[in-house]
Amino acid sequence: MQNKPNILLILNDDMGYSDLGCYGGEIDTPNLDRLAKNGIRFSQFYNTARCSPSRASLLTGLHPHQTGIGVLTYDMGPEGYPGNLNNECVTIAEVLKENGY
Repeated sequence: MQNKPNILLILNDDMGYSDLGCYGGEIDTPNLDRLAKNGIRFSQFYNTARCSPSRASLLTGLHPHQTGIGVLTYDMGPEGYPGNLNNECVTIAEVLKENGY
């Protein structure tokens, strides 16, 4: 039987792509650098300039408007803006749970 890999997903708000040491930044981030050295790093993740939609996108793999969190977690009106995850998206936690995590 093959062991399942450990998964650690870190989202660091209010930092730019190049702020972390592992991406060439000048900020001392030794623990994150060590994790990045021994794991997988995203190289093409784009944020939405707001925390809630970025998190929704990261956790579902979908564009934020597809998740229902187009701006923030309050209702902004039309489709794509209700402020909470809709019932049609699946989070990474749900997929992992279905696979024995």
